[in-house]
Amino acid sequence: MTDETEEKEEMLVPEETYLTAGIHIGTQQKAKDMEPFIFKVRDDGLFVLDVEQTEERIRTLAKFLSRYEPKRILLVSARQYGKRPVEMFSDVVGASSIAGRFIPGTLTNPSLDHFIEPEILLVVDPSADRQAVKEAVNVGIPIIGLVDTNNMLKNVDFALPTNNKGRKSLALVFWLLAREMKLQKGEIDERDEFDYEVEDFEQSL
Repeated sequence: MTDETEEKEEMLVPEETYLTAGIHIGTQQKAKDMEPFIFKVRDDGLFVLDVEQTEERIRTLAKFLSRYEPKRILLVSARQYGKRPVEMFSDVVGASSIAGRFIPGTLTNPSLDHFIEPEILLVVDPSADRQAVKEAVNVGIPIIGLVDTNNMLKNVDFALPTNNKGRKSLALVFWLLAREMKLQKGEIDERDEFDYEVEDFEQSL
């Protein structure tokens, strides 16, 4: 009994929170690269991600990102449901973000007004955000990708397996990352000191 309670307490949020947000719900396509992160395939053909691996990688990623000066971290999301989460994350931790159209040359053409030189790139979907990925490869910076069951991992240096198309799942992932980064940096001492709700990170319909 005690062991089970302790195990549950170790999770960043209750498992039920992950499941309700649909963080584990993949697609009906499975890329070979993603096989290690897939827990099972449902009767309706949907592949399901392993929540424990997702949580473990959120922790690892928060530690890794905490080593960077926040404004040198760039988040990119072409996906509509990624707009609010990446913008909120950027506001909370002080990172940079581009939501919507990524203008070619942003990372590679110094003559552009909006040219930026991040030290690390985080994309909501390596496929939808392929232009940003391509430019990050060209300038040689690490690429973090939120990846669903149908994503290829080519050019992704660190994969965070999650439902990268869902409104609630993206809100939860970025809320957790922001909270864990604040904790890692010593800006909060306890998780319950984090002043934001998951809903604050959720794109409105």
